[in-house]
Amino acid sequence: MKRRFTLMKSAEEQLELLTAGCETVVTREELLQKLQSGRPLRVKLGCDPTAPDLHLGHSVVLRKLRQFQDLGHKAVLIIGDYTALIGDPTGQNKTRPMLSEADIARNAQTYFEQAGKILDTAPEKLEIRRNSEWLSRMTFADVIRLASKMTVARMLERDTFAKRHKTGAPISVHEFLYPLMQGHDSVMIRADVELGGTDQTFNNLVGRDLQRDAGQEPQVVMILPLLEGTDGVEKMSKSKGNYIGLSESPKDIFGKTMSISDELMGRWYRLLLGRAPVGHPMEAKKQLAHALVAQYHNAAAADQARAEFEQQFSKKDYAEVAETLTVPAEIWVVELVEKTGKFKSRGEIRRLIQGGGVSLDGRKITDDKANIAVQTGQILKAGKLVVVKLSVA
Repeated sequence: MKRRFTLMKSAEEQLELLTAGCETVVTREELLQKLQSGRPLRVKLGCDPTAPDLHLGHSVVLRKLRQFQDLGHKAVLIIGDYTALIGDPTGQNKTRPMLSEADIARNAQTYFEQAGKILDTAPEKLEIRRNSEWLSRMTFADVIRLASKMTVARMLERDTFAKRHKTGAPISVHEFLYPLMQGHDSVMIRADVELGGTDQTFNNLVGRDLQRDAGQEPQVVMILPLLEGTDGVEKMSKSKGNYIGLSESPKDIFGKTMSISDELMGRWYRLLLGRAPVGHPMEAKKQLAHALVAQYHNAAAADQARAEFEQQFSKKDYAEVAETLTVPAEIWVVELVEKTGKFKSRGEIRRLIQGGGVSLDGRKITDDKANIAVQTGQILKAGKLVVVKLSVA
C-alpha cells in the first residue's frame, strides 16, 4: 500500500518533498524535468571506507536517499574502495596518508550492513557498486585523458585547495585526481542525481561536467547541511572524536546524545528526525536519544537505554552527561540557578530552593539568600530535569 501511495505523487509533489532540507539544488528545474519523465531515477551517494563506521553525520544524506527510494526511485550506493586509496582532501589542511587495500577492504565490509539501518535494501530499490570495478581497469593513458578534462585553475576554485595554496601548505598532485575519480563514478553509473554534504559541492559539480563531456544528461546535485558533532563546533567526524556511530551500543548512543547542548539538540532534531523539539529541554533530549536508539537498534533497546540512563541519573552520577556551565567562583544561589537558562523567573527559582529542589553535589540548598562558593566539576541539580556541571571562570 505504501509503495502505491508514493508512486501516485506528482512530479511537483515529489520535488517539494525531496528538496526540503537541502542547502542547494543544482538545479530544481532539472530535477523537476527528470521527475516528470516518469521513470525511476538513479540517485547516487558515495561513501569512502576510510573508517569502519558510518555515523549520524552520514545519516543525513542516507535519509534523503531513503526518501527517493520511498518515492519509487533507485538508490545507487558507491563504496569508494578506490577513491579511498587517496582519501577525500575535503576539509584537510594537509595531504592525507594513503590507506592500504587491506584497511579499505576491512572497513568496506561493515558499510552495507550499517547503511541498511536506513536504506531499503531490496534489490529493486538499492544497487551497491564499488568504484574499483571501473577505476582499477584504467590504464595510465586513461588517467591522463581524465586529468586533461580539468585545469589547475579550476581545481584551485575549491576552497580547501585555495586556502592551502595561499598559505603554502603542500598539495600533492594525486589529490587533484580525487574530484575527477568521483565525477567519473557518475559517468559510469549514469547518475541522474548525486547527493552530498556541503563539503562535497565541488566534487559533485565535477560529475556534471564529466557527464556533459561524455554526452550524458548532467546529474542534479543536491547538497545537504553537515551535522555538527557532539562538541557542537566541528562537523561530525571519527577523526575529531565527536561522532556517534550507527553501530554503537544503545547505551553509548543514548548517553552521547544526552551530552549535547540544548542549542545543538534543536539542529539534530531537524536534521536527524525532520521535526522540532517540544517540551522541556531535558525531556526533549531524552526523546531524541530514544528515537535514535530505536532507529539503529529497536524500541525495546531504546526503552532499556532510557531506563538505565535515568537510573544513573537518580544516583547523581551526572558528570559524563551534564552540560558545562561556567560561573564565577562565588555567586548568589538564585543567580546560579538562573544562569542555567531553564527557569522563567527568580520567583520560580526561590520557590524551588525553598522547597528543597536545588542541590550542589547532592547537598540540598534551601536558603535562597545564600552565596555559593563554586568549585570546578561540581554538579548542580535544579528540579527533576535540570542538571549542569559547573566550571569556575
